Amino acid sequence: MDDRLALLLPVAAVWLAAGLVAEGLPRLRRARALRRRTGWLSALVLTGLTLTAAVLVAGLQSGGDTALDRAAAGLAVAAAPTALVAVCTVRRLRRLRAGASAFTAAPGTPAPHGLRAAAAHPLIVLPIQATALAALVAVLPAVGVDLFAAPGVAGPAITVAVLGVATIGVRHALRHNRLAERAMPRATAVSTRPAGALHV
Repeated sequence: MDDRLALLLPVAAVWLAAGLVAEGLPRLRRARALRRRTGWLSALVLTGLTLTAAVLVAGLQSGGDTALDRAAAGLAVAAAPTALVAVCTVRRLRRLRAGASAFTAAPGTPAPHGLRAAAAHPLIVLPIQATALAALVAVLPAVGVDLFAAPGVAGPAITVAVLGVATIGVRHALRHNRLAERAMPRATAVSTRPAGALHV
């Protein structure tokens, strides 16, 4: 077994779990459940950020061709989505949890469409799932599947990965827009009858 797996598997497992939890957030019908799952997701995201940063920083400080160096080199592709998670997703998760916490006095309260729309925002789900995909890409060479080493495979693999991330982003944007439309107040119906004459 490749020594890198001991370092990369926990990172990939945490990000995959976070991606699955983030996927299900907008489907939750109760504010209490939304608050609880947001707490789980926040813990997974913070753990993933910590593990990823630890491997990358340790790899930068290490000199040579150790398992740690190779693991850090594999995770380099996850650096950009991980940074996006740290900058955008963490803050949105805090706001979402605070909004869901407003309904703690009534545990059975349905989750408002506005909260569900916030849970479906692409800047919550997309960076997490993109990081999970990048972590999986880092694991593949450790299990003997190196897409970038095979001639003629790297280009199509990168194209498929970019299209996959774009598809995930579009899907979440459409879901967010659909829930946001439900959260908007309905326009007041305007009477089409002509106004009557004013009597003084």
